[in-house]
Amino acid sequence: MKKTRNYQGKDVDMLTACRTIAGSFAANITELSTIRTGWTADYSSGLITRIDNIISTYLGLDARHNQRQATAAVIALQVPAQRDLTFFKAQVDSDFKKEPLRHDEILRTLGFTSYYKDVSKGNQESMVQLLYFFKTNMTDALKTEITGKGMSIELINRILTYAEAFMQANATQEQTKDSSIELKAGAIEAFNETYDEIIAICKIAASYYRFEPLKKDLFTFTRVQANQGGSTSNRVPEPAPTPVQ
Repeated sequence: MKKTRNYQGKDVDMLTACRTIAGSFAANITELSTIRTGWTADYSSGLITRIDNIISTYLGLDARHNQRQATAAVIALQVPAQRDLTFFKAQVDSDFKKEPLRHDEILRTLGFTSYYKDVSKGNQESMVQLLYFFKTNMTDALKTEITGKGMSIELINRILTYAEAFMQANATQEQTKDSSIELKAGAIEAFNETYDEIIAICKIAASYYRFEPLKKDLFTFTRVQANQGGSTSNRVPEPAPTPVQ
């Protein structure tokens, strides 16, 4: 009988997110060890080792290495691109404040209306779409109009440069996920066990950090997976955090 996965999406996406969360768990184990007796430094380091071994055994060392390299390249571009896009939008908001119709048309044409909200949350797929619209629709005439209000041409050109580089890096990242791998026997069971164990940790840790949003995000599986560029479509809804008394 064919084994069913407890999660949806690519195996490498799920395991990479699990490995990231395991790292956050180990980094915060001194504090988290106070809320569960089994949560010790040995357990946290052992969890990382087990996940690394599962990735190596069932997906291969290259899958992990290439995935991390591709993800790192995208993240390196994402931070400055997001910063400049935010700066661009702020200037358009200010420069075209007295021309609301033109303001809205510019942001819609360049993709901000549809994608900026998700870009500001770190979503890579939305970043690709926004940069694509920006690159495609930033005509010479529009450049002249916007810079005529006082915006630096260097900012616009920098964003155009990000568009090409980011789309190429993102495509490379997606290729590493789509590599065809014939799974060994026992792979799905190991993947399910890993996923279930990490989700259990996330439920408790996210609840513990409910008043610390930055730390809570480290244990919010969907947020971690989205930030690494995993597809958010068809993803299993994450269980609600377990209240901590």
